[in-house]
Amino acid sequence: MAKKLYVGGLSYGTTDESLKAYFSQAGAVDTATIVIDRASGRSRGFGFVEMSNDDEATKAMEMFNGKEFEGRTIVVTEARPLADRPPRTGGFNRGGAGRGGFGGGNRGGNSRW
Repeated sequence: MAKKLYVGGLSYGTTDESLKAYFSQAGAVDTATIVIDRASGRSRGFGFVEMSNDDEATKAMEMFNGKEFEGRTIVVTEARPLADRPPRTGGFNRGGAGRGGFGGGNRGGNSRW
């Protein structure tokens, strides 16, 4: 059964092919994908590698976690499903409530109300 690995701390120049070639030292790699930022088209510095079986995935984690790859120290862990992550909080308020209004007050004595 295939196991998916998270690979963080990658160089922005890392490609799918170079990541696949590197991880193939630990065993058969089904897929290797670098996550790309939609806005800039540039790597986000992490990706995923899917190994053919659990033993090879474990071997890859042991071999590569904390090691240098293309000038950067990488982190290799088992990928977690999206459902297991905590919800995101904070961020931008895109609603209109609570922003105050326009006008109001006395603007130099020209208010009619």
